[in-house]
Amino acid sequence: MESGFERARRMLAAHFGPTRLVPAPSLSQPDRQVFLKLECELPTGSFKVRGALYSLSVNLERRRGLSEVVAASTGNHGAAVAYAARQLGVRATIFVPEHPNPVKAARIVDVGAQLVEGGRDLADAIDRASAYAEAHHAFFLNDASDPYIPSGTATIALETLDQLPSTDAFYVPVGDTALIRGLAAAAKPRRPGIRIVGVQATRAPAYVMSWREGTVVVTHVADTIADGLAVRRPLAENVAAIRDLVDDMRLVTEEELRAAIGLLFTREQIVAEPAGAAAAAALLAEPPGQATGTVVLIVSGSNISPELLA
Repeated sequence: MESGFERARRMLAAHFGPTRLVPAPSLSQPDRQVFLKLECELPTGSFKVRGALYSLSVNLERRRGLSEVVAASTGNHGAAVAYAARQLGVRATIFVPEHPNPVKAARIVDVGAQLVEGGRDLADAIDRASAYAEAHHAFFLNDASDPYIPSGTATIALETLDQLPSTDAFYVPVGDTALIRGLAAAAKPRRPGIRIVGVQATRAPAYVMSWREGTVVVTHVADTIADGLAVRRPLAENVAAIRDLVDDMRLVTEEELRAAIGLLFTREQIVAEPAGAAAAAALLAEPPGQATGTVVLIVSGSNISPELLA
């Protein structure tokens, strides 16, 4: 019987092929071979399109008369939902916090979605999107709680282990946890013993703190240049899942994120937004000899603001 992961892989193959997996000489050492999984090369410039396309396609099959999808996002999930909506023929309304990343906002508008700005952060955008969806009888595609999005992100692990069966560890940026939950759930049965390392920003540490404490820890702010990691209100079921699936969780500073962006750009010719560079930042911060073997870093997105890139 076909698993949800394989079904997602088959469906997504109709839209795009596997993303590239490339060696990263500047991050490798004699006892460590590092590779970059370039999710930043997908449509809309981030991994989010995997989950959005799969979830929306499943819900269109199961919900009669679905004509509008709603999302809340700091940018990448919103752009992915907007793209999926256009591909699958429904309207999209995307709620973002005020002053969003202009590159991400432009991607949302460019694919024909309605963009609604307001509120101080993602938690506010989620509340506003939920209220709108209820009032307008629309489908709220919440990437933190949707049950199908992790099946889409799981395809990253399936692709990578086909491309590089010797993978010993994944380093994964952590925002709402859909990426790391799906990837880990697919990778661990296929390669027992593989290490899954999650990465958040020190200025947005809600899921790291929750993982360590074993309970939901809400932070008052999530103020980081890595808007894709800026979550302050974890969900209890996601905390339980990462406690079960994730081997370690790391925090990286704003300075470490900037340094990783610079290294990826100058040494590997890869444009990564701060969240997309978080895995590299965590690896760079490790003491020599701590990470050995074959390591894959997930470069989750390329939608860096012009000011930060400059």
